[in-house]
Amino acid sequence: MPWSNGLMRSGGGFDLENKQTRAAELEAETAASDFWDDPQTAQKKMQEMAALREVAEAWDGIIRRAQDAHELFAMVEDDPAMLGEIEAEATALEQELDRREFELALSGKYDRGPALFSIHAGAGGTEAQDWAQMLLRMYLRWAERHGYKTAITDMTEGEEAGIKSVTVEVDGVNAYGLLKAEKGTHRLVRISPFDSNSRRHTSFAKVEVMPVLDDVQEIEIDPKDIEVEVFLSSGAGGQNVQKNQTAVRIRYLPTGMIVTSQNERSQMQNREMAMRVLRGRLYEIEQEKLAAEKAQIKGQNVEANFGSQIRSYVLHPYQMVKDLRTDVETGNTGAVLDGDLDEFIFAWLKSQPYEESA
Repeated sequence: MPWSNGLMRSGGGFDLENKQTRAAELEAETAASDFWDDPQTAQKKMQEMAALREVAEAWDGIIRRAQDAHELFAMVEDDPAMLGEIEAEATALEQELDRREFELALSGKYDRGPALFSIHAGAGGTEAQDWAQMLLRMYLRWAERHGYKTAITDMTEGEEAGIKSVTVEVDGVNAYGLLKAEKGTHRLVRISPFDSNSRRHTSFAKVEVMPVLDDVQEIEIDPKDIEVEVFLSSGAGGQNVQKNQTAVRIRYLPTGMIVTSQNERSQMQNREMAMRVLRGRLYEIEQEKLAAEKAQIKGQNVEANFGSQIRSYVLHPYQMVKDLRTDVETGNTGAVLDGDLDEFIFAWLKSQPYEESA
């Protein structure tokens, strides 16, 4: 039966036996007399055990249902009535399998949490800055479709139009897990509205996506490695931010990386936000290094970074948006630029190896 192949494939990637073993180990730990001596650690282990049990039991149930249906199919091949019931069960199992496969694609450590994403205009002046603003609108509309809350934490506007860069916090379930599919360079081809000769232009913008790391222990930053500067904010927050030096710029000395935050109402809030962005970027750098090491070990001839071009948006001479990683494409460019991104995001997630949540 066709769906059984997909089930076996997912079961292998999921490693049900290891999940069950880990849940049993955690259950044994909870029986120890000193288990609750460290309440924070104990609570985390209880949550991990509950999550492992829920997912393992769900997959165990799917496998049992598939096996029962397969055995029944072998016995009643000539009974039309029974065949109809088995086909209905197969359809239901396939739908459940698709849903569970999607959950596996969002099983990374921070996938279910909030995200920070930044857009940086590429070379090209006003044309590229306008493209960066188009991308910002696209992602804000996408977030709105999913019911996510968004807050612009930092933005530098272009001299004539558009934006040079922007950082946005997105709060909602699976925000990071979904948005991480958008990391990379986005390419636009169109007739430029800023060209008096109506010539075709190609513009680029880079999208960065980071998890929100509230736990400072996740990424340790030595205070000696940062340089903090305050300045007058030009962001939101009313008259308060206009009269006081509330904006914060942090330079990470080991690499020269600079992050800013100016849209919070106080200097302390902006400093906290800038540190969150810095920790997120440092985390992503570590993930890129790990990906590069894994690719080298496996002998894969692939780029293990998020800076390469991932998607083209062509508005002239024809209409097409194509993801260069998955080959998913559509001619409905207006819908995509209005936030209809899920087909691209889901296709990329399904192409990725399953992550083990730590």
